[in-house]
Amino acid sequence: MDTASVHSWPIRVYWEDTDAGGIVYYANYLKFFERARTEWLRGLGLGQQALRERTGGMFVVSAAEARYLRPARLDDRLDIRTRIRELGRASLTLQQQAWRTDPTPVLLCEGTVRIGWVEAEAMRPGRLPAEVTAALAPAWASSRQAASDKDLCA
Repeated sequence: MDTASVHSWPIRVYWEDTDAGGIVYYANYLKFFERARTEWLRGLGLGQQALRERTGGMFVVSAAEARYLRPARLDDRLDIRTRIRELGRASLTLQQQAWRTDPTPVLLCEGTVRIGWVEAEAMRPGRLPAEVTAALAPAWASSRQAASDKDLCA
């Protein structure tokens, strides 16, 4: 897969992320995905607070789906990978995966998250601002050229 289309964000599993058995609580993968998406957007120059202040709009999650394959455990080092799956006028769908990176890469969880653009005050859907679309364009072009829709492991 074209690694330019994939954003990678490292995370360590802490005690607070696990249940009594030392296994990552299932809902925490969504938190990991959120953090990775936020850093991916920030890396594209789309810091969410600054974006809201400039445009009056913001992203909201409208749908999320996850498939759990193997457990992550206390102290594991994870790599959260994100790429654009679909880009529309008012939303984008992202594919995200959590990989354990040590000692060998293992896919633990994968999912899709749809985020939509809304006017912050009214919470009404709106079109993605031109600056957002322009910032996303290179990642979207790389993602469309990627050979596989499933495998984010380069």
